Amino acid sequence: MPRVLVTISDHIAHVQLSRPDKRNAVDQEMFTALIEAGQQVAASEARVVVLSGQGAVFCAGIDIGSLGAMLGKDIATQIMDRTHGEGTTNQWQEAALVWHRLGIPVIAALHGVAFGAGMQIALGADIRIADPDTQLAVMEMKWGIIPDMGGMVLLPRLVRSDVMRQLIYTAAPVSAQQAERWGLVTEIAPDPITRAFALAGQIAGQSPRAIRAAKSLIDIAENEDATEVLLAESRLQGTLLGKPEQMEVIAAQFAKRAPVFE
Repeated sequence: MPRVLVTISDHIAHVQLSRPDKRNAVDQEMFTALIEAGQQVAASEARVVVLSGQGAVFCAGIDIGSLGAMLGKDIATQIMDRTHGEGTTNQWQEAALVWHRLGIPVIAALHGVAFGAGMQIALGADIRIADPDTQLAVMEMKWGIIPDMGGMVLLPRLVRSDVMRQLIYTAAPVSAQQAERWGLVTEIAPDPITRAFALAGQIAGQSPRAIRAAKSLIDIAENEDATEVLLAESRLQGTLLGKPEQMEVIAAQFAKRAPVFE
């Protein structure tokens, strides 16, 4: 079985971690497969992604048994090599950040556990929907290490500093309910995959250009000062107003029908 499965239907890409016998623990093959899956989706006609895990859990974290083989002897060099993300990430960081940088929305459907590497992969999504019994943890401190898969880019955008520190320092799992209160989880649903696909269908029905522009603008708004954000608003809006796709949205609204996009 491949480590990650990608299927695309009705402009929705379903990306599944596919190592259920190992609780979707991430080994070198899965790191590679996750990056390749992100690249495959980026090159496709998908308008939204649902990211989930097969079996009993979303992802139990790093496969500790294969960690030594993954790192090899020259650990420091491998970690510092900027091999992906246009020279900004190493391969392990890219496995999470590829979803954050993807030009279309990503919805993570979580169940069972999202620990360590699994937590950081989920943080790369735009939206996280969790089963009520899901547990989440920044697990790295349990093994005497720190988050190193882009977690320190993604966590500060979602939670207060004290919450982030507690999560990192203790490595303690938190419930889906606590995670929702803290901002790690967007919403809780009894069937997160069904809810994720319903939301994905709603997003896929929107103007694809407007959705991409919105994700780009949100990223700018989270990182730049007010002057840059205002310029980006105007620049991106100028790529949409009066263009065929926007005119189709308007026509569909007046005709009370679903828009049809090329």
